[in-house]
Amino acid sequence: MITSKNIFRHELIGLYLEVVDSSNKSLIGLCGNVVDETKKTLSIDVSYNKIRNDLNQNSILISQKMIPKKNSTFHFKIPNGKWVEIEGKILVSSPEDRIKKKFKKI
Repeated sequence: MITSKNIFRHELIGLYLEVVDSSNKSLIGLCGNVVDETKKTLSIDVSYNKIRNDLNQNSILISQKMIPKKNSTFHFKIPNGKWVEIEGKILVSSPEDRIKKKFKKI
């Protein structure tokens, strides 16, 4: 079970996240589900509402955004509904190597 204490040792793919700080200011506020993770980046599905004026309908466009871990701070929503803030520099490593790392108690 994922908790705020052990989130570093779990798979991040599938979790909902929000970018709360980044050196790239255009990334702040992006939110979506994590769909891929590499050593240095997280890819998320971001949905946009677009109003089609010709048909007076809303449509949802989904695109993928790649976010660098090193210069960003994230809020992850864990399955119990709580939000956990994590600095991306802590996550910089491949997912399979992260479970072997030693972390200070948080």
